[in-house]
Amino acid sequence: MLEISDQEFEDVIQKNRVVVIDFWAAWCPPCRALAPIMEELSREYEGRVVVAKINVDQNRAKAEEYGIRSIPTLLFFKEGKLMDRQVGAVPKKVIQERIENLLR
Repeated sequence: MLEISDQEFEDVIQKNRVVVIDFWAAWCPPCRALAPIMEELSREYEGRVVVAKINVDQNRAKAEEYGIRSIPTLLFFKEGKLMDRQVGAVPKKVIQERIENLLR
């Protein structure tokens, strides 16, 4: 899984067709629970979807820009446009369904 900063954010969403970005923090238990799921998805969708994470404590600008109030929050982009968001830790299947919708 790709770890990005505020500075890399736009480049990642513009250069890749489908991107899922996980806004997280080390002190957040639901974020830690979601991390292995995101790693799995990153491997399963390698070459088709970029799965990235951005630490909100170190990268506040994009969290503010996208109105991130709770973490974990997942943002789903297709061709540079925000298409969906998921707040909170959810089962892998929920995230997979959202990714599959973007790949259609």
